[in-house]
Amino acid sequence: MDEAVKTLLAAMLLSATVARAQALPDPTQPPASLLAPVAGANAVPSAPALPQLQSILVARGEGGRRVAVIDGQPVRVGERINGAVVATIGEADVVLMRGAEKLVLRLYPKADTKSAPAR
Repeated sequence: MDEAVKTLLAAMLLSATVARAQALPDPTQPPASLLAPVAGANAVPSAPALPQLQSILVARGEGGRRVAVIDGQPVRVGERINGAVVATIGEADVVLMRGAEKLVLRLYPKADTKSAPAR
């Protein structure tokens, strides 16, 4: 095979490979809508975000431990997180108390309790 043809084929293969190379999004990156914007000098402070309940770990059996993961931090009943005390850890929710204010964090949104129309 002619040297010029070999060079041309090599260039075509290289350009096809480079053309396909694209940056892939990181699947573990949170959506852009959840990322906090960078505050500038004139930014107005916004209301603090609610804590996010991420998981609940329950050890079955008598006296089993209950641990909740809130904002990436494991907590137990009686411990403090973000200025609130963990009052209870249920199967799918956690109750936080900030003074007299009660905040219930749920793993799942409340289901619509409206019944389906009769057929």
